[in-house]
Amino acid sequence: MRGFLKEKIDSLDIMKKYPEKLMYSGNLELLKRKKISIVGTRKPIQYTKTLTHNLSSALSKVGVCIVSGGAMGVDAIAHNGAKSSNTIAVLPNGLDHKYPAINKNLLTSIEQEGLLLSQFEEDFKATPWSFVVRNELVVALGDALIVTEADLGSGSMRSIEFALAMEKKIYVLPHRLGESSATNWLLQENKAQAIFDIEKFIVQITGDVLQEKVEDEFIDFCKSSPTYDEALNRYGEKVFEYELEGEIEILNGRVIVVK
Repeated sequence: MRGFLKEKIDSLDIMKKYPEKLMYSGNLELLKRKKISIVGTRKPIQYTKTLTHNLSSALSKVGVCIVSGGAMGVDAIAHNGAKSSNTIAVLPNGLDHKYPAINKNLLTSIEQEGLLLSQFEEDFKATPWSFVVRNELVVALGDALIVTEADLGSGSMRSIEFALAMEKKIYVLPHRLGESSATNWLLQENKAQAIFDIEKFIVQITGDVLQEKVEDEFIDFCKSSPTYDEALNRYGEKVFEYELEGEIEILNGRVIVVK
């Protein structure tokens, strides 16, 4: 379905000004779910790519809807991790424009299975100020904001500023010195909490336990005999834990499930 949203969204009262109009295309039921906003750089490092996907996927599995801005990089990874049916993409342009073009297939899939939102009429093309408008709506929709990688002075800083003004909880990934200066600044100033363990984080914010689901998923993944590097990049320390427990073994650089 596509049209103007007529029902009021209470969470948007926190914005500087409630949107005069809100265009939508897709499944409005997603607005009723618990929502987490995920934003970040358009050029994430591999560490950020992997953990953004894992975070989004894990949150989606316990029914949390992922909200992001449909941009390249972290936004697209977050949408993909949640799968199109459990994500909301907020656009800086009219719904008839699938921008950026590289994300056209992703945005079309979200429109068909999830939800697209925009404060702009059809035919409106993105401008520098419309990205700022988009960012405020992304932050307002979420119960909390996760910034997986961002630098000071970047566009993501506007999202961070909105979250601080709205007194939203902000969570970030821990990064090394010299990386992701904005998220490291947030931690230094005690304005955000670091996510050190995805399962514990999800229990913290939702009360749901993912342990059994993650374990089953890990074993299923290992049954395909992935390379050791593939398993390590996707599941991290769980590879070592299961190897020590004798559940898996590494043979010729591949992970094998012990019968």
